[in-house]
Amino acid sequence: MKEIMRRKLGDSDLMVSEVSLGSWLTYSGGVGREQTEACTKAAYEMGINFFDTANVYGRGASETAWGEILSAYPRESYVLATKVFFPMSDTDSGLSAAQIKKQIDLSLARLKPDHVDLSQCQRFDITVPIEETMEALSEVVRSGKARYIGFSEWSPEQIEAGLGVAGAEKFVSSQPQYNMIWRNPEKEVFPLCDKNGISQIVWSPLAQGVLTGKYKPGELPPSDSRATNQEMSGFIGRYMSDEILTAVQGLLPIAKEAGLSMAQLALAWDLRRKEVASVIIGASRPEQIVDNIAATGVTLSDDILEAVDKALANVIVHTAPISETRGRAEGVKHRE
Repeated sequence: MKEIMRRKLGDSDLMVSEVSLGSWLTYSGGVGREQTEACTKAAYEMGINFFDTANVYGRGASETAWGEILSAYPRESYVLATKVFFPMSDTDSGLSAAQIKKQIDLSLARLKPDHVDLSQCQRFDITVPIEETMEALSEVVRSGKARYIGFSEWSPEQIEAGLGVAGAEKFVSSQPQYNMIWRNPEKEVFPLCDKNGISQIVWSPLAQGVLTGKYKPGELPPSDSRATNQEMSGFIGRYMSDEILTAVQGLLPIAKEAGLSMAQLALAWDLRRKEVASVIIGASRPEQIVDNIAATGVTLSDDILEAVDKALANVIVHTAPISETRGRAEGVKHRE
């Protein structure tokens, strides 16, 4: 079996597998407990050492499952990341100091270890002064409950505001949506983060599975696919137009020429960027993990990259309006 390459996560001492396992739509309720355990164990045994979750995934269900499953392995053998922001109850949400401190304790109770390696802000909270958020995150690190901090889907203005809080811990990771179609982060987020020692951990590298080619234009989705699963289909709509599905079919001969599956081509395309430390996959079957990890260490030729751009030319998103960036809000609040 191919050995998974590892990359350094920003200005941290963490080395993470180029392919990591996430639990957003799968282990929060989209697949059963037996599948969750089988996929998690398979990922670990195949060399994946980076596991990414969030408190809101299944309102704690994903963290609880991984707390039970990963506890079978030495804590120092894997990198564990979680997130905070989205509502856990009618009164619990956001990035206030009180919420950050409360939610990290609850996450640790579910995950079982005394610390996570990475605590991330799942979105930006425009209702809380950035100074309060950064000071609370710093306290989480200095109390030993997290080793490092990161964020997901922050705007360049928000990233700079967080970095500008005097005396605060520095971010080491950014978690953007990024794939062959959705290239929004390339223009500003990637260079800003690279300049400040922040790596990218990519979510939706397969565009919710669309880049595997399984969805055909003018046809109903396969009955066992994410698009037909009530628990997992809520976010795939952006990619399901006939225009996009037709363009994606044009990638099939390109993947064949490269000697890769469609999924491997898409993951290797993300990993061509030095700014990307890891791509987060979701798996409902261990064999999906076997296929995905074969993308590690792959170098795509210039001809292949040019062919990808040509095939997708009419559907690539280079700059998206804020209204199309899921859950993200513009602006920064400061203390008066």
